[in-house]
Amino acid sequence: MTTALVTDSTAYLSPELVEAHGIGVVPLHVVVGGQERREGVDVGPGEVAEALRTFKPVSTSRPAPQAFLDVYRDLAEKGADAIVSVHISADMSSTIGSAQLAANSSPVPVTVVDSRSMGMAMGYAVLAGAELASHGGSAEDVAALVRARCDGATVVFYVDTLEHLRRGGRIGKANALLGSALAIKPILGLRDGSIVPLERVRTSSRAIARLEDLAVEAAASAGSVDVAVHHLDSLERADKLAERLRSRIDGLEELVVVELGAVVGAHVGPGTLAIAISPRA
Repeated sequence: MTTALVTDSTAYLSPELVEAHGIGVVPLHVVVGGQERREGVDVGPGEVAEALRTFKPVSTSRPAPQAFLDVYRDLAEKGADAIVSVHISADMSSTIGSAQLAANSSPVPVTVVDSRSMGMAMGYAVLAGAELASHGGSAEDVAALVRARCDGATVVFYVDTLEHLRRGGRIGKANALLGSALAIKPILGLRDGSIVPLERVRTSSRAIARLEDLAVEAAASAGSVDVAVHHLDSLERADKLAERLRSRIDGLEELVVVELGAVVGAHVGPGTLAIAISPRA
């Protein structure tokens, strides 16, 4: 049996990693100024950041089931006997619904996994699953490993403003922060697939310092970890944050700086910094 991995573009895996591991990627859609485009294909984070700054309407939409089915069929033709399809949290996107519909028509069995996460917290789990699959892991074992890596991950992030999350309807329990949004810099997190408020900080510099501390605390109790620093149009701050994390996390295995793509970027806005901590054990 040969098991293949599929994910969506919000995993933010590099083209090199996707090709090396034979991972299928289905791009989510972004609507900028009324024009629908595919993330990573027709639109990138820079264009979305500029649109948000100039108050051009930006929204997102899930791919059609056919987009998933095309990928499933292609992998089956290349020799896959089973597929594990891992996607952004159902609480943040209806993407997984399209994957489930496509799975019903796939020529090979498809196990659809709700990551309850996003970004490299999901991406690292997909890579671990692909590695296991390359050594003969069954679809059941691969799906179990992916779920475990996703469940064990921690995601914390800082946004310059809650406005973009509010507009996109993704603010969830963090909605309680809106009343004082102008006076605070919020630190948010992912909990069971939803965005939740963690702390309120008065300045951006203090917020970023606290974000760093929270990531170090999460890593300290996790043993060997892979870490990703995400950003949207804030590379310099992300690089500096990554260097500090590199010196502070003892169990660090891999650390990457990855810009958020158009889909997540449309909801969090320019200036966002996020840290994903993914335990290997």
